[in-house]
Amino acid sequence: MSKKVAVWLLIVAAAAAGLFFLIGSRRKPEAKYRTAAVDKGDITQTVTATGALSAVTTVQVGSQVSGIIAKLYVDFNSKVKKGDMLAELDPTPFQAQVEQQQANVTKAIVDARNAEITFNRQKRLLAEGLAAQSDFDSAKAAYDAARAQVDQARAALSQAQTNLKYTKIASPIDGIVVARQYDVGQTVAASFQAPTLFTIAQDLTKMQVSADVSESDIGRVQVGQPVRFNVDAYPERQFRGNVSQIRLNATVNQNVVTYPVIVEVPNPDLMLRPTMTANVTIDVAVVRDVLRIPNAALRWKPEVTTASSSSVEERAAKAGQEKGTAGMARQFGQTGGGTGRPGGTGGGQRGGPRPTTVYEPAGAKGEPKPVEIRTGITDGRFTQIVSGELKPGDPVIVGLATAKANTTGVAPPGGPRRGF
Repeated sequence: MSKKVAVWLLIVAAAAAGLFFLIGSRRKPEAKYRTAAVDKGDITQTVTATGALSAVTTVQVGSQVSGIIAKLYVDFNSKVKKGDMLAELDPTPFQAQVEQQQANVTKAIVDARNAEITFNRQKRLLAEGLAAQSDFDSAKAAYDAARAQVDQARAALSQAQTNLKYTKIASPIDGIVVARQYDVGQTVAASFQAPTLFTIAQDLTKMQVSADVSESDIGRVQVGQPVRFNVDAYPERQFRGNVSQIRLNATVNQNVVTYPVIVEVPNPDLMLRPTMTANVTIDVAVVRDVLRIPNAALRWKPEVTTASSSSVEERAAKAGQEKGTAGMARQFGQTGGGTGRPGGTGGGQRGGPRPTTVYEPAGAKGEPKPVEIRTGITDGRFTQIVSGELKPGDPVIVGLATAKANTTGVAPPGGPRRGF
């Protein structure tokens, strides 16, 4: 009886082994690589920067004379017209100076008349031979000096009257008061420079963004390019504008060179406010309905530690050599086939499309096959394919497939497996 049991156990074991072998042979081999398909679409190359919002015209109103602020006629956010009174300094000392200079003018006129009488008397005496020539000359000099004193006194009176007018500070433009630095009773000192009392923005329905663009990106920015930006106050809304000016006064901060790019922004609903921080995106190049490839495929390269990977690299090098320098020159002269920035290569690349090698799975085992292409602009996710052997729908390798477990006992690249 034991022999029959042993025979049956052998038969069952053989059948199980055959079934396992049959199932294993029918199981599809797991893919070794992750792939993505080449497709067609739009690509927009952008330049990002950060800037601050401000009114197109902002005027700082100051005082040309020193004194104590006696009256304030406006406050923050007050709307003003050109010529409206903003503030007034205490006019008492300036009025006293005007009165003093008026008295000086009166005295100078009296002295001039007295000198004129003396001069006319010496003139008659000299004509009758009753006065010496030296007396006449002295009288004439005194009369000329008295007339000069009158002119000097009148000039001082005009200056005093002007200073009195400066105590009344008026708005030079139509706009809105966005800042006020002084209160009633504070002393304004204008000894070396005019202190700023008010800051007036002319028209807040038209604003601008001064964005700091890095020197590595400034070459791709052109006047008239569309701009998108958002502010922290309205994160769900995107505002739009256009590049209006690229200024030359670069700023160097810790060896980082940036250039101010001015962006015109309409603000009809007054949602944007001065000094808001804007995260700016400038569309420097756009291509429509072009062949594109994921950027991950451009970054992936086969491992060089295995024999198969080495053979792949050799095939890639051989394929590149077969192109020849003449073919490369022709390819570098091609354009991106889109609406790139004016004067460029259509793709925004310096020197023309760049050659690179990507890999597509080929053969039963899905081994990587090198394919040389030339790329145009990129938006960070996809890159334009200017030329090459790839077509829409072709798979390209973007990375290694993630294995659940290694049951083959084969050591992975980079060293033997532990635990065996």
